[in-house]
Amino acid sequence: MEFRKAAPSDLNRIMEIIKDAQFYLKELGIDQWQNQYPSEETILTDIRNGHGYVLLEEGKIIATVAISFDGERTYEHIYDGAWLTHQDYAVIHRLAVGKASKGKGISNDIMKLAEELCKDRDIPSIKIDTHKHNVVMQHILQKNGYTYCGIIYVEDGSKRLAYEKRLT
Repeated sequence: MEFRKAAPSDLNRIMEIIKDAQFYLKELGIDQWQNQYPSEETILTDIRNGHGYVLLEEGKIIATVAISFDGERTYEHIYDGAWLTHQDYAVIHRLAVGKASKGKGISNDIMKLAEELCKDRDIPSIKIDTHKHNVVMQHILQKNGYTYCGIIYVEDGSKRLAYEKRLT
């Protein structure tokens, strides 16, 4: 497998994977990612900012994720809890796996690869949020050693469960 930064030429495949994830969440009755989010423009912004990554298997993109080291404005206020750390951190957003690769542990692989990126940059923790009904992602986070920290609200005012993992 190859993990690399996404390029604009990857956009169509990334959007196919995003659409797979949107359909999967809809089937589960979860309203996350159901309002034209993430859009092509969001993904292109990730790519332009150097936050977009793709995972390839045999040369084909099978998963996508955004990993930022620039902080997250919506994480400045956390409710009904507290972050584990108050130092530099990475943020994981928009993790999606293509439908043909679901159930193979690919999300766990990406979480480990994100940790390696952080270790290479001496970033001591990773923060992430997910929808309260997205029990699949909650399970992935717990399995990978993330701690539930409280509630944050994303830009549209939606409530999300916030998690953090210390790496040091």
